[in-house]
Amino acid sequence: MAKFLVPGVASAVVGALLGVGAVLGVTAAAQDNTRPDINREGNAKTSLLNQVEYGSR
Repeated sequence: MAKFLVPGVASAVVGALLGVGAVLGVTAAAQDNTRPDINREGNAKTSLLNQVEYGSR
């Protein structure tokens, strides 16, 4: 009986730890959903979407 009990309990413990780790990891990754701040340091008169345009259109 102990021949199957010890590996079974060890497998259950390892599986539970991996499951908890996976749930916490996925939850942390899903919560990281903030948008980055927009860089508005460009000169509005000489740039289009903060990319300088050389020459005339």
